[in-house]
Amino acid sequence: MEYVVYGLLVLTSVVGLAFVIERGLALRWRRVVPPEIEGAVQSCQAAADVPMLRRVCQQHDSPMSRLLLLACDHLDWPKADNVDAIQTQARHEITRLERGLVVLEIIVGIAPLLGLVGTIAGMMTLFSNIGQTGLNDASHLAKGIALILNATLLGLLIAIPSLIFWSYYTKKVETIAVEMETLCAEFIRRQYRETAPH
Repeated sequence: MEYVVYGLLVLTSVVGLAFVIERGLALRWRRVVPPEIEGAVQSCQAAADVPMLRRVCQQHDSPMSRLLLLACDHLDWPKADNVDAIQTQARHEITRLERGLVVLEIIVGIAPLLGLVGTIAGMMTLFSNIGQTGLNDASHLAKGIALILNATLLGLLIAIPSLIFWSYYTKKVETIAVEMETLCAEFIRRQYRETAPH
């Protein structure tokens, strides 16, 4: 039984590591909010600059560029409708950025529990053997207990890094969301200020 638990713990650690690496690559700042697009938003001061922004966004595919392209496509809409469309798309983009974080959250919860199950299963096996052979060999007993406690240690060693990365990535997604919202709001404010009636 404890070997099944060890197998599950190893599988959990592999899955956790895969998602840590995958999210690390997916949440790189340059990949989500390329500096070229930030610069283009700063340069886009008037309606005449929108084609330039659109061209830069098409060259650098990213969540930020998709939001700005949507905003550009709907500049003929009333401001409130355009903002609503951007917010809806932004929710989809944030959901994509958060993909995989729930797996890390689950690993944080189940890894220590799997370790505990391994410990209990190992203790049951060990005491069953003691019942048959007695306490003649203390070193054998100590070695068995050490092996059993390794399951708990392994569970914690998987859960703690997973918790650290889950917390870090969750905070990073929040920071990215604020940056995307700021850039979109800046773009919308400039475009609709220019088209507002005097």
